[in-house]
Amino acid sequence: MATPVIPPTGSLLDQKMGKSSPGKIGGIIFGILLIGGLGYIANRLYSDLLPVHESSVFPFILLGLALFIALGFEFVNGFHDTANAVATVIYTHALEPHVAVVWSGLWNFIGVLTSSGAVAFAIISLLPVELILKVSKGSGFAMVFALLIAAILWNLATWWKGLPASSSHTMIGSIIGVGVANQLMHGTSGVSGVDWEQVTKVFKALLISPLVGFGCAALVFLLLKALLKDPRLYEAPKGTEPPPFYIRALLVLTCTGVSFAHGSNDGQKGMGLIMLILVGTVPTAYALNHTVGVNEVQTFAAVSQQVMGAIGNYVDPNTTVGDSGPELESFVSTHKFTPHTMLALQEMVGDIRNEATQYKSLGAVPSNMQANVRNQMYLTSETLRLMPKYGPKVSDGDQKIFKNYKGLLDRSTKFIPPWVKVAVALALGLGTMIGWKRIVVTVGEKIGKTHLTYAQGLSAELVAMLTILAADQYGLPVSTTHVLSSGVAGTMAANKSGLQMSTLRDIALAWVFTLPVAALLSGCLFWVFNMLTK
Repeated sequence: MATPVIPPTGSLLDQKMGKSSPGKIGGIIFGILLIGGLGYIANRLYSDLLPVHESSVFPFILLGLALFIALGFEFVNGFHDTANAVATVIYTHALEPHVAVVWSGLWNFIGVLTSSGAVAFAIISLLPVELILKVSKGSGFAMVFALLIAAILWNLATWWKGLPASSSHTMIGSIIGVGVANQLMHGTSGVSGVDWEQVTKVFKALLISPLVGFGCAALVFLLLKALLKDPRLYEAPKGTEPPPFYIRALLVLTCTGVSFAHGSNDGQKGMGLIMLILVGTVPTAYALNHTVGVNEVQTFAAVSQQVMGAIGNYVDPNTTVGDSGPELESFVSTHKFTPHTMLALQEMVGDIRNEATQYKSLGAVPSNMQANVRNQMYLTSETLRLMPKYGPKVSDGDQKIFKNYKGLLDRSTKFIPPWVKVAVALALGLGTMIGWKRIVVTVGEKIGKTHLTYAQGLSAELVAMLTILAADQYGLPVSTTHVLSSGVAGTMAANKSGLQMSTLRDIALAWVFTLPVAALLSGCLFWVFNMLTK
């Protein structure tokens, strides 16, 4: 009697993995990277913290806990966004699943290491200024912990349901929640605690990028159909055979590009928060960029003198100001310019110049003054950023002077040590290695009604890669998840393959609910943590 044939069960991905090797070589390579990276991180942390003398071990315990949670956010981010990069190469058989995951992890690693940091500090600029200035106090820590834990909880929930949700979207929602809660707790209007201009700018990028992904991927797919007549491009893969060599090379190239772009953009989201953690717990080591030496400080002093003269062109001679710090903090928080603001700015520039020249280099600033000098520089930089819109009309020549000076300030405070980039890269890679399957199945099997073709995978990946790289150049956070999944949907629509509307509905609902849920979670957590730190 013949043995009945039992049809395969589970997802197509399970079937592919059942026929593939366990990817031991890739696992060994990543293991070596992990061990080497951890050793490097430990060495650099030890070197940075060696000059720090604290009366208790509590700051170091707090530092360890906060770093663990921050890297946990990037780890869960790897579940979501990095997994999108490998979906198309796996479902077109361009790469075996385990090889694809390790390959993507490696290029994410490279992307993070070469990132500019612009996105990291764009995220930080959304936070309430008073909490940034108090990051070493209870409310500052409450802010950081609330942001990270809320983002982790929502990302885990959507990952468990297999929904490609946006880590960028989650983080923005968490920031809004903290800002609103902070203002409500102080008896003022909740909306005044958020820099809505910056939020709107970032939110537009998050809103437009999926539309760009859908429309451009559809256009690229139609363009391929018009220019490339190879019928194999537009057919579902046969069995488990890899695509023709040139198609395979293109698919691997775009997977590599998306992985690199994801690392360079999404990898930065946690970096800015990690820097706040470092400044808050051990300001002696991380409040100021200690690589700014004697020669740069001399240049800084000369430029400061030039800036003070330029500011003098806009100072009302009848104006007086008591303390420049609160005046600038009020302007940065409320965006309400007064005649006192320019005088306060001039005085603050002079104070910073005197402190920098007195100690010759930023590393030589006394430990008990590092956080204060950083706050002065931060307030001055933010004032100069907002001045063109809310301040007086400034001549083009003076505006160039201000811009040059702001660049010097930002180099002193907006820096990311290499070991932080390595830590984030490892967390992202490890998250991808562990949690990639759920999101890959959704992108590869549950968006369209037919199997992904080579041309569809290529179109979606190419558009995702270029969109994310462009956003990175402008310092805008975008969602790899939404760009790629909408790109796949666009190619399915262009090919008239049919869309699984239930999946698209779930993704859209996750998009809609991410911001309010993350805001509510972070706001509640911020309130609880503030109560505990009082």
